[in-house]
Amino acid sequence: MRRTLLKALLIPLVALAAMPAAQAADNFKIMIGANPGGGFDQTGRGLGKALQEAGVASAVTYENKGGAGGTIGLAQFVNASKGDPNAMIVTGAVMVGAIVQNNPPVTLSNATPIARLLAEYNVFVVPTNSPIKSMKEVVEQMKKEPGSVKWGGGSKGSIDHISVAMIARATGADVAKINYVPFKGGGEVTAAVLGGHITVGTSGYAELEEFIRTGKMRAIGYTAPTRQKGVEVPTLKEQGIDVEIGNWRGVYGAPGITPEQRKALTEAVVKATRTKSWAETLQNNRWTQSVLTGDEFTKFVDEEHARLRALMSKLGMI
Repeated sequence: MRRTLLKALLIPLVALAAMPAAQAADNFKIMIGANPGGGFDQTGRGLGKALQEAGVASAVTYENKGGAGGTIGLAQFVNASKGDPNAMIVTGAVMVGAIVQNNPPVTLSNATPIARLLAEYNVFVVPTNSPIKSMKEVVEQMKKEPGSVKWGGGSKGSIDHISVAMIARATGADVAKINYVPFKGGGEVTAAVLGGHITVGTSGYAELEEFIRTGKMRAIGYTAPTRQKGVEVPTLKEQGIDVEIGNWRGVYGAPGITPEQRKALTEAVVKATRTKSWAETLQNNRWTQSVLTGDEFTKFVDEEHARLRALMSKLGMI
């Protein structure tokens, strides 16, 4: 009888010990290196919900730490999360661009690559009461007087910033004289557009879709190579501006986790991307599924650093 009781007690303990580290924990932590309301924020919270639906997390906590393209949040994450197998930070092209331009002491090399998740394109908007009706009009004004067009978007070195510089270069305007105002998150960009504090705002389509749909903003351009399903906005190429550029987002884990913990965390994230809630997050935000893990993801990020460095040098941004 004693043996039977002991066996009954030990079996669940052995089963628990055999579970991957990332799945045994009750709580995941997701650092979001931007203020609430932007693409990083939507990605982090969408992933957290999917992790819970997938059954790999019973709870998820979030922390927003905006500034410097996410590198302020990255520094805090690296210093505070060492060895934590259930901690992640949202990253992407915005953060890579900020690292290339600002050369901060803490970079993505200090964290652990987990997965690329998605890709998206940017939209350009003006307030509804603006006299501007197309990107062609913006370009004409910028060519006459570059500083008169006040652009607003993500941090310095972000895809938002790069896309504006690409437009200037492609249309013969002086890149060095563009008037670009960086913001910490999509919510701030929205407020600046609605308040008339900037001439043109840019962000991911989903962040501004509600305001476009309700007539509070006018969409005048899109950075996709061709028209996208559900997005009735003319591309830059349609308007004679030879510019297309996409964005991507993913997650990194904490420094100092073991290969086994990295594998378990990666499996948890991949499982989350197969849930109904994640599919809805992609659809609602006009995002494209683009999962990449392991060495392929590490290689991709290294190539992104090189690509953005070369592009930003060519544009005179660094």
